[in-house]
Amino acid sequence: MKCPGQDSRYWKPGAIFNAKCPKCDHSVEFFKDDTARKCDKCGHRFTNPDMDFGCASYCQYAEQCIGELPPEAVAQREDLLKDRIAVEMKRYFRTDFKRIGHATRVARHAERIGKNEKGNMAVILAAAYLHDIGIHEAERKHGSTAPKYQEEEGPEIARSIMIKLGAKEELIDEVCDIVGHHHHPRSEESVNFKAVYDADLITNLEEGHKESPMDSDRLARIIDKSFLTASGRQLAGQVLLPDA
Repeated sequence: MKCPGQDSRYWKPGAIFNAKCPKCDHSVEFFKDDTARKCDKCGHRFTNPDMDFGCASYCQYAEQCIGELPPEAVAQREDLLKDRIAVEMKRYFRTDFKRIGHATRVARHAERIGKNEKGNMAVILAAAYLHDIGIHEAERKHGSTAPKYQEEEGPEIARSIMIKLGAKEELIDEVCDIVGHHHHPRSEESVNFKAVYDADLITNLEEGHKESPMDSDRLARIIDKSFLTASGRQLAGQVLLPDA
């Protein structure tokens, strides 16, 4: 059965429209379910400006339903997937606002670091939101929130969330790998791992500093020695030593 949004029986006036080619301004006719059309004047192929790719962010049948997604839609799909992962993280933690707040701050820092380091933002943000997702199971099974137990329990939960949202297998595998050792860097790590690690470290230092303030010299030494990326080190200085 075809998705009602793409079934012409449910179309209303305006379902067929004209859009100007961004290259030559020639008028190109679009049907509302066209993902992209080629300009018959200059040959430029461009995305349907009125098409909503929202469902494609999580629907595993998106390609079958609306055809091969153009690059712009793929980018939008990954961005929307990140938003849905954030929602699922909040649903999972329910009223544990401390963990929700922590994951949200890690994601915010990871986004800045990841963009500066040219990482894969879909992987980085998904891993940032889900990096501590195993903490409740660690408490339940082991009576401890120690990093090794978080890393042991987290990947299975992260995988189930991403499968539910229709994420691609290679993205799921990389995110779960990061979640499974996010406190313990290996000798060689990806930019994606480093962005999440540094963002988590900034957040942990930020939270610890609020509970038990450290002097500026000690913070400066930690910042100088502990980060995996130049962007993480720079952001840490801005966040933790704003007056330095």
